[in-house]
Amino acid sequence: MTPPDDQNITRLLRDAREGRAGAAESLLPLVYSELRGLANAAFSGERVGHTLQPTALIHEAWMKLAGHLGHIEDRRHFFIIASRGMRQVLTDHARRGLRQKRGDGDQRVTLDGHLDGGSDAAVDLIDLNDSLDQLARLNPRHAQVVELRILGGLTIAETAEALAVSHATVETDWFTAKAWLRTKLRAPDDQ
Repeated sequence: MTPPDDQNITRLLRDAREGRAGAAESLLPLVYSELRGLANAAFSGERVGHTLQPTALIHEAWMKLAGHLGHIEDRRHFFIIASRGMRQVLTDHARRGLRQKRGDGDQRVTLDGHLDGGSDAAVDLIDLNDSLDQLARLNPRHAQVVELRILGGLTIAETAEALAVSHATVETDWFTAKAWLRTKLRAPDDQ
């Protein structure tokens, strides 16, 4: 049985698709706490004093999403798109900072052991974004798994549910995507 909030989220997304006024405004309170969780997960590896805070990330991502709710099918699809939107906001923020500082103060994020190998070394957020874009061209589901696991903070089981695939499929995709990212994000002096 689907929880009532899930049903309400899906109903409001359908209302938005059908052009009903007020659907977006009614949707935000239902999804805010989960968006907060996504934002907190996205900031878990960020440096202290980051100039963009989780609340601002939520609001900027919501502004990107609100105008496009008519293209979102259901709750699952909404949170996949929300994770991607937050990644875009963080990357845009990092690019702006990079332009302003011209390399002095790159935005970096730690992957908290997500890539294994015992390394929690920080990676450049722009490099991570570019690598995820490249991975999405090679295998879109692998990129979605990485977004949901690293940036969304979801477990394997939650990722499987969000993508409507089996637990084993997510484990396989996660293993493959991590190996690909480890190679792609390896520091030039490590190669």
